[in-house]
Amino acid sequence: MQQLPTILVTGANGQLGKELRHLAVSRPQFNFIFLIREDLLIHDFEMVRQFFESCKPTYLVNCAAYTAVDKAEQDKDLAYQTNADAVEILAQVCKEYNVKLIHISTDYVFDGNGIQPYKEDDAINPQGIYGLSKAKGEIQALQAYGDTIIIRTAWVYSAFGKNFVKTMVKLMQEKDELKVVNDQIGSPTYAADLAEAILQIISFKKWEGGIYHYTNDGILSWYDFAVAIKELTGSNCNVIPIATSQYPTPAKRPAYSVLDKTKIQAVYQVEIRPWRQSLKKCIENLA
Repeated sequence: MQQLPTILVTGANGQLGKELRHLAVSRPQFNFIFLIREDLLIHDFEMVRQFFESCKPTYLVNCAAYTAVDKAEQDKDLAYQTNADAVEILAQVCKEYNVKLIHISTDYVFDGNGIQPYKEDDAINPQGIYGLSKAKGEIQALQAYGDTIIIRTAWVYSAFGKNFVKTMVKLMQEKDELKVVNDQIGSPTYAADLAEAILQIISFKKWEGGIYHYTNDGILSWYDFAVAIKELTGSNCNVIPIATSQYPTPAKRPAYSVLDKTKIQAVYQVEIRPWRQSLKKCIENLA
């Protein structure tokens, strides 16, 4: 009997990992292995090699990341260990065992000074430790294993974990008024849609390594996003737009982080859903 192709998912407790876990049920053509930090130290080369030797994966989706953007400014070593060093090790071992690697990256590799959607080959210029560590991870992965697929995404939310949507829903139930920045522009990503896109790439007839961009469709500010959440939940909370300068954070946020999704649509025929449609679906799931 032929063995099913095995998809290994690291960072399985994160938003994307949990959405992949949710979709796995409807993908009986694959054997899934979901790993949390305690299951495998991805920065330990020998441990990763031994794990690959024993479970013989066909694909690896690396969702493991250090994503605490502000905390990374102090926690530099851990951010680089998770977002760069471990990624290089995973890429090296994937190449050795001929495993197809999909690695998740971020809009923070750009400086946010753009005025039109960033393409995959636009110059990167990260502004904080989080972005710098993720950029280094991208470079090291592609140097170690040129066939790696890197998916940059932004503003990720889902019914799982901590994210902007869940925070807003909670605060709008507790407060009469909320202030949200209106001068940071981007596109949200429903993690369930990204999980579907990843499985579509894996199931596609060809494999073309390189960098791809994925978010939902549409351009908006965090304030616009909050107003949409208010409307979809029927909240009476007053949402007030403010400037980034009125809400200082340890790490600089990109003022503009819209990603061009043309390539992933052309190469893998991935559908890009409208952001409002996906937000509505997520809020219904939360309810």
